[in-house]
Amino acid sequence: MIPRYQTVLFFVLLAASIIMGAVLWQLRDRAEQRRLEAQASSPTQAPQVAPAVQATLLVANDADDSMQERIFSLPLPSSAGARARAILGKLLDLYAAPGATHPVEGGASAITQVFLMPVNASGTGGARRRGAASAAAAPEMAVVNLTSAFAASHPSGIETESLTVLSICATLHANLPQVTEVRFLVDGQQRETLAGHADLTRTYLTAEAAPAAVGAAP
Repeated sequence: MIPRYQTVLFFVLLAASIIMGAVLWQLRDRAEQRRLEAQASSPTQAPQVAPAVQATLLVANDADDSMQERIFSLPLPSSAGARARAILGKLLDLYAAPGATHPVEGGASAITQVFLMPVNASGTGGARRRGAASAAAAPEMAVVNLTSAFAASHPSGIETESLTVLSICATLHANLPQVTEVRFLVDGQQRETLAGHADLTRTYLTAEAAPAAVGAAP
């Protein structure tokens, strides 16, 4: 036979559990109601999307070692460095797409950053750089930081490597005319070549990356 005090204790605990459950349920309902009211009262904000801007890409073609100008409407950020990275990302996406005229793996993720810095026009080669600036008020150098995975997977050969490098330089200059020089890094470090041939230790002048100059080795 169950003692009387245990029976009383059982019913007291049962009643307390029922009351506690009811209180928690009410608190949950009130919290959910406040959340819905807050959502209804807050203004609906459209997601921020960069405006579409025309971008000129110089797309390499392995069939005749040429570059063709192609125009795209792209959502581009206002920052010049971020804009340059987005444009070059589109260029490399074209190279990574099936049926590309210049097939190279990697796509936009192959470029981690593009840094822009003023060009020092004094000293040796200063006159040449000023001429390449084409009367730009403030010529700049673009430092393009590639990934090691992109360099490791890039097809080896002087023509294909040169086309990649020159198309990047020409595309930068077509969209950012103040960019007169380009340097390349791989994972933030200097690398001798892209895939065994194209020199990545030198500074490329964008004036020499024009489509007419593609046939010559850099």
